[in-house]
Amino acid sequence: MSATVIDGRAIAQSVRDAVREDVARMEETPGLATILVGDDPASHVYVRNKIRACEEVGIASFHHPLPADAPREDVVELIERLNADPAVNGILLQRPVPDHLDGVELTTLIDPDKDVDGLTPVSAGRLAQGLPGLRPCTPLGCLELLDRHGVELSGAEAVVLGRSDLVGKPVAALLLGRNATVTICHSRTRDLAEVCRRADVLIAAVGRPRFVAGDWVKPGAAVIDVGINRTDDGLAGDVDFDAAAQRASLITPVPRGVGPMTIAMLLRNTVDAARLQASAGAGRIS
Repeated sequence: MSATVIDGRAIAQSVRDAVREDVARMEETPGLATILVGDDPASHVYVRNKIRACEEVGIASFHHPLPADAPREDVVELIERLNADPAVNGILLQRPVPDHLDGVELTTLIDPDKDVDGLTPVSAGRLAQGLPGLRPCTPLGCLELLDRHGVELSGAEAVVLGRSDLVGKPVAALLLGRNATVTICHSRTRDLAEVCRRADVLIAAVGRPRFVAGDWVKPGAAVIDVGINRTDDGLAGDVDFDAAAQRASLITPVPRGVGPMTIAMLLRNTVDAARLQASAGAGRIS
């Protein structure tokens, strides 16, 4: 067996094209505010890519750079101002933040209805309880890839490697919401390889290059590799791609797999947030 390699770039472009069409039909232009504290080079690249993506689909972009020594009070004041700004439908605090700030604590201050990263405790609670709300972008991207390839999740056995708040926990909750039977694995999971071999859908998000061996993959499984690890040989995923591709039916490469989906789903979240806010506003009695 040789797996079909999922083209994340092509699917991400399809999502962007759909977002562009949605924006063109909206009465008010959606707006995304980005907050970048400090001079982290990777964060600058990420934010620049997000701003460019907004411009491509017609979403208004409001970028707010702050110096690395910005006091907490300044960041809090900015978040509160953006929460109250009707032109801003989504707010994204780029993490990591400088050491004197608490990125998790600051994220909790974002209005959950503008939390396009889906990372506030309220957003996490809505996801856990199956309530409407904004979901984390990378997990949404994982499910989008599976859906585009017709993977049946209802009744499937899904194994998630990793229990982070960014990917592992939310992607497990999304899978559970689609009626998959979900196992979350971590550093203390016993017989990890055997657990993985049960998976119809295997999602790896552990941050260890080529951690998942080819013989951990059930023949015919769909494998989603979220890992992006820098090695002496270049970028590598969490899965031994060449070996796993001989057993899986579907597999994402690294790069050009899950990565492009994250910004695409951020754009979709921004449009969804704008619609939800417009609907809520229309229902208010003045």
